[in-house]
Amino acid sequence: MTNENATVEQLAKAIRDIPDFPQPGILFKDITPVLSDPHLFAGSIDLLTGHLQPGSIDAVVGIDARGFIFAAAAAYKLRCGFVPVRKQGKLPYRTYEQRYDLEYGSNTIAVHIDAVKPGSRVVLVDDLLATGGTAGAAANLLQRLGVEILEVTFLIELSFLHGRERLKGFPVRSLIVF
Repeated sequence: MTNENATVEQLAKAIRDIPDFPQPGILFKDITPVLSDPHLFAGSIDLLTGHLQPGSIDAVVGIDARGFIFAAAAAYKLRCGFVPVRKQGKLPYRTYEQRYDLEYGSNTIAVHIDAVKPGSRVVLVDDLLATGGTAGAAANLLQRLGVEILEVTFLIELSFLHGRERLKGFPVRSLIVF
């Protein structure tokens, strides 16, 4: 392990392609090599949060499930709260829910109705931007809570799927674009 910061190029090189997962025709971007390498994982969090200062946001919102990994670590680094956006039926308190389509089906996500206070400044984080369905639904849920979404941030973006189009009106930032 080195003391130098990981680069976007190193992160991109570590991500492996898994063809036909979770179904035929899908090329899955496997981030587990990034997560298992302490230098790359720490570097990914540094790169995701480096432009933000502790105290500049109230919460980092992570999308179920891989988004939790990056969002929770970012919240810790930024000394703010972490808010989970989960799959339907996984949160124990009253929720807002949003149905959405993704590249190979549909789903519903939820957030507690009191997850963050109206007017809070948040950053929405997920591992991958594909069609934008999940992130768009999460952004809609956060708007129902009355928060200010400072940006929607991803480790990876599959630009050929045009997911940014579903996030119009929000600043979108991706570290790695394929």
